[in-house]
Amino acid sequence: MLSLALSTLRYRKGGFVATFVAMFFGAALIMACGGLMESGVRDAVPAQRLAAAPVVVAGDQSYASSRLAERVRLDAGTVREVAGVPGVREAVPDISFPVAVVRDGRPVTDLSDDVTRADHRPLGHGWASARLAPYRLAKGAAPAAPGDVVLDAGLAAEAGASLGDRVLVTVQGEPREFRLTGVVRQDGGRDAFQPAVFFTDAQARALSGHPRAVDAIGVLPAAGTDAVALGERIEKQLGGKAVALTGDQRGLAEFPKAAASQRNLLMLASIFGGWAVLVAMFGASSTLGLTIRQRHREMALMKAIGTTPAQLRRMILGETLAVSLVASVLGCLPGALFGRLLFDKLVSAGIVSGAVEFRLGVLPGAVAVAASLLAGVGAAYLTARKIARTRATEALAESAMEGRWLTRARIVWSVVFLVGGVAMAATTMTMPVDDTTAGVAAPACIFWAIGLALLAPGFAKGVVAVLKVPLRAVSGLSGMLAVLNSRTHAQRMAATITPIVLLTGIATGTLYMQQIEDASNRAAHTGVLRADDVLTSRTGGLAPGTLEKVRGVPGVAAASEYVTSTGFVQEPKDSEQTDDGWTLQGVTGDGNLSVNAAAGSLAALRGDSVALPVEHAKSLGRGVGDTITLRLGDGTPVKVKVVATYRPEGLTTSLLLPAGLLAAHTTDGTPAQIVVRRAAGADPGAVTAALGAAVKDQPGVEVAGSEALTAGRTAGQQQLATINYLVVGMIVGYTVISVVNTLVSATGRRRREFGLQRLTGFTRRQVMTMMAAESVLTAVTGIVLGSVAAAITLFPYSVAKLDRVVPSVPVWIYWAVVAGAAVVTFAATLLPTWRATRFRPVEAAASAA
Repeated sequence: MLSLALSTLRYRKGGFVATFVAMFFGAALIMACGGLMESGVRDAVPAQRLAAAPVVVAGDQSYASSRLAERVRLDAGTVREVAGVPGVREAVPDISFPVAVVRDGRPVTDLSDDVTRADHRPLGHGWASARLAPYRLAKGAAPAAPGDVVLDAGLAAEAGASLGDRVLVTVQGEPREFRLTGVVRQDGGRDAFQPAVFFTDAQARALSGHPRAVDAIGVLPAAGTDAVALGERIEKQLGGKAVALTGDQRGLAEFPKAAASQRNLLMLASIFGGWAVLVAMFGASSTLGLTIRQRHREMALMKAIGTTPAQLRRMILGETLAVSLVASVLGCLPGALFGRLLFDKLVSAGIVSGAVEFRLGVLPGAVAVAASLLAGVGAAYLTARKIARTRATEALAESAMEGRWLTRARIVWSVVFLVGGVAMAATTMTMPVDDTTAGVAAPACIFWAIGLALLAPGFAKGVVAVLKVPLRAVSGLSGMLAVLNSRTHAQRMAATITPIVLLTGIATGTLYMQQIEDASNRAAHTGVLRADDVLTSRTGGLAPGTLEKVRGVPGVAAASEYVTSTGFVQEPKDSEQTDDGWTLQGVTGDGNLSVNAAAGSLAALRGDSVALPVEHAKSLGRGVGDTITLRLGDGTPVKVKVVATYRPEGLTTSLLLPAGLLAAHTTDGTPAQIVVRRAAGADPGAVTAALGAAVKDQPGVEVAGSEALTAGRTAGQQQLATINYLVVGMIVGYTVISVVNTLVSATGRRRREFGLQRLTGFTRRQVMTMMAAESVLTAVTGIVLGSVAAAITLFPYSVAKLDRVVPSVPVWIYWAVVAGAAVVTFAATLLPTWRATRFRPVEAAASAA
């Protein structure tokens, strides 16, 4: 039977091409998302500047089940503890702090991209840590005096500096002159994409702003010492004060925020991968099931001449296995390329750190092939089992007239998917609003689309009953025949409806979810500040005294330093706190605040104090005068006094702290922005120009409008929206292929039927009109069911994100999706019909059914 199965592929090209296309693109879809999943699981961050150290000791960035937002530094005394561990030959401390090399009044490194600049900005270090790269002196000498500096070759070339030249370097917002004594190059390994500037060790400690702390410790083991075992001994010796990183995890010491990439990758891969697997498997099995059902008459005749049920099953499974295996294996190649494209887009959006490497092994390919084979072979087995169990005479009768569609399997699976969708929708409305909300809401749409598609024959009969009168009135006899065909062949019609349900539901649901997300971000991040102008430092911080200088500019009514971070309420227990923690905003004074105190005074934000949103204060059981303990972004616990409560604007709330308190616990250690409110009647252009003149001695400081407060987040959200649209486009593209695939296959197999109709007196135009009427019934049913599936996602998601059931979103998006689904349906039906009716009726009627 295997040889028979393979030989049939030569004579069933149309049906098996449809199956091949479905399997090919389904495997590519799963493979692309599998690459993201594997990269997230491995979370490979190879060391760059610390590549020569087999073990790197760094602060523990974890807090409970969360990640801390700022660098966790180590006490300088930890270096001696590490050096004393058996097997350690040398422990080399590393200090890192932002710097900028200046030429012609501007930093030589372009840091204008807020999304990715943190991974590429230059950093200052002590000379002792140069051996950890390892760096070698290409020319000149090491820094020996406090005024000496060594640049890496790239920075030296950009600065146009030669040995002995005076080089302007901005540190902590202040430009300072240093003498260039040497230029270094990195020896082997992966080149560091954070340019390095080396000072003497003593000066580096003084300039860093953290003289009693180190950022990391590079450990050089004694000869013959295993790095992993040594790392375990170091962690045990330090008693949980730090983590010892080895292998591809060492890069986390250089890029602590890269750890968040794992969560982002896993979350996105889970969302997109879940969609991809469900849609691909259901689409492929639907197409294959239709292809096999269209051969019902052929199978019945084979049974009539003595073919056994086992032989029929083996033939069908053999055909399916051959096509599915080849298609799914070939689909892995474009899937791998697309997975890499998605990963690069995530990096450019700042959602994934550029330090993380894309990893794609054999597992995603195996999953893609296995899922495709499972869908194909499963659909083939179920269909073959039904055919094999039917007697030859019954099979011949059923080939002309469909049997009962409402089977136990359809009922059970439709209930499973519909109940699952309802459960996800309900969870969306009740769970805390965070980055995982979309991951719970989106599958509800797909679950309902599949659940409704399983019941499509019944819904199709209902739509036929409603539209039969207008169709007959408009198209006459052709419309009547279309109604009869749809009634008689409800299962065939349902097979063509299924991909339209998926197309409409997924496209409408995901596009409007992004609209709701954008509206939520606009509402939640209008901020608590009133700002006409914003001063932003691109070099790691503003120089001391800048705030006072800005406040003295004519036309300035109020100015405040502005710092943002993320932290956690440690005491008392916070029942509303998620793994993302709370947004912390640091301000100086209350002149720029756009919110008013409900209790206490916002002007009292000085020292160790905090202002809480009213509802948050109630949930904590704290009021003005009480204290709470916060775990700030660098892991430091700080007890602060509640000096005010306020009512926030939007759904997302922030904890307000003094800018000085919050800045000291950030990676840079200094405020990087000042927000300015102009006096009433002041000339905007004059004030902006005066602000620029006030900070002209600080290279890298820019004056912009209020949009600068959320520029980084806005850019990231736009990039994320682009990625969402890209992935949704990929999935919608696959469903469009499924629609075309299914409709072309279903229509093309009706060539004999069209020939018989024309022999009985129908004209070619009447056949085309009949198929147009059937397309109307198919499109209306699919669009209605898909719209219901989308609504199951959108309304709960709108409640969770915007606190209202019906979101204010553009209606044209829905009509565009509906128009697209209708156009695809009509094109994929009428073009094959036109092609099938080109033949003479006698030839068409004599063709195989």
